[in-house]
Amino acid sequence: MSEIEVQVQPTPNPNALKFMCNKTVKTEGKSTFKDPYRVHDIPLAKELFDLRGVDQLHLFENVVTVTKFTFEPWESLEPKITEVMKKIMSNHDPEFVDPTEKKKVDRSTLSPELQQIEEILDRRIRPGLQGDGGDLACEGLKDNILTIKYQGACGTCPSASMGTLEAIRGILQDEYDPQIEVYIAPEV
Repeated sequence: MSEIEVQVQPTPNPNALKFMCNKTVKTEGKSTFKDPYRVHDIPLAKELFDLRGVDQLHLFENVVTVTKFTFEPWESLEPKITEVMKKIMSNHDPEFVDPTEKKKVDRSTLSPELQQIEEILDRRIRPGLQGDGGDLACEGLKDNILTIKYQGACGTCPSASMGTLEAIRGILQDEYDPQIEVYIAPEV
């Protein structure tokens, strides 16, 4: 077994860092954990939440994006996260099933309008968000108003509610409909 390597990269969210590993973290789909009570039987997530200051985790492909509480400095938290990952990843099961994870939606059941929007988001928006440890989900389209929900690091990023939302709106107005509006769905 080769040694576990972890590289750390910043995200636009000052309270989130991407920890990229040379081993797969999540084989299929993505999982976002907003509290330690939802991690079920995933030792990697449990150990990371045991670290003081960890607020949220987003697991995708070979990346764990950690969002921290503002009171905890990265200088003390980053090495601890790296240490946990190096310790746990050799026995980590990337095939884990997160019972709260939304399964991949069959887009064939969506309206043609929402299918077109999803294609634009897949092509123009999602790669950047996923590259920064986040994503977005379309919650609905009604009366030319699209509601979205940010996931992972994007959910707590200050620029997501301003600049990113404006970029999404601008791209959709340019490529889909000049009259479309985009709003963030309220947390429930």
